Amino acid sequence: MRFPLAVAAGLIFAGTAAVPASADAPKGAYWRVETIFTRTHPHAVGSGYYLTERSVSTDWFSPEGKGWFGFRELGAKPATAKDEAAWRADGSPTTWDYRTEGMKIRLSVKPGKGTIGVTKKPDGFHYLGEKWVTYQQLQSLPTDAEALRKRLLADINAWIDKAAEEAKTTSPKSKKEDWLVNLDQYVAKGASELLYANPVPDKVRAAAYQVLKTTKGVSDLGQAKDPLGRSGRKLALPVSSTEGSVLKQQLLVDTQAMTLLAEYTDLKYNGKDMLGKSGVQTFRAGWTNDKPAAPGAS
Repeated sequence: MRFPLAVAAGLIFAGTAAVPASADAPKGAYWRVETIFTRTHPHAVGSGYYLTERSVSTDWFSPEGKGWFGFRELGAKPATAKDEAAWRADGSPTTWDYRTEGMKIRLSVKPGKGTIGVTKKPDGFHYLGEKWVTYQQLQSLPTDAEALRKRLLADINAWIDKAAEEAKTTSPKSKKEDWLVNLDQYVAKGASELLYANPVPDKVRAAAYQVLKTTKGVSDLGQAKDPLGRSGRKLALPVSSTEGSVLKQQLLVDTQAMTLLAEYTDLKYNGKDMLGKSGVQTFRAGWTNDKPAAPGAS
């Protein structure tokens, strides 16, 4: 659901901390995160035009850590005015089929069937990519920006030590410095995930935004609107580069609610656009009493 270069730094918690005074009581039965992903399909279809695809995924977590997930394809349409003209010249088809690498790909303008399922995992919240933590542990995160930055830095460095060592099994020349070059990117992404992915206290989200906007390499692009018409502050993250790939990301934050509204990703490999992995994700996160159900088709 999240892009591969989103932070994979699981925080290290020593046992179950007592709930601090800054903790927020659950405001509903489930913490719900809806993500709509819009991207350009990586292969041209028909006479050579491109399609935009949309999909929605939803995650629910109870305060006890039980989890559910839902997914639905929302349909495809021509990506640009030029692509639409080519599509019309082809007779305005509503489905497309082709084979690539032995697999049959089928696209449609119509939404797919929604699915719903139970997340198979330990009870808890999947926090920053790797570690499962409890609601109480989320409430114990620092509410001071500098203390939160220190926590993120310590835990990300610990993760880098582990990841760099594991990487040597397939890449013997791998070294920690290869990961440290993107340290600011990891810190910024770690802070941004605190703005929507899990039900941390309001004061923690406020601190996370301060960490995000003051991280080295982050730039303020001013006010903007996301594809859903919501207004927020747009920030550009540090550029990340690894073995020919260059990742540029921008975030749109609602600075009143301190929640992440959208993430824009531009990934290139050897100068070529990675269409299937670039795009925009919009987020709706918050408490709800509505029971988990398959996402709608709109």
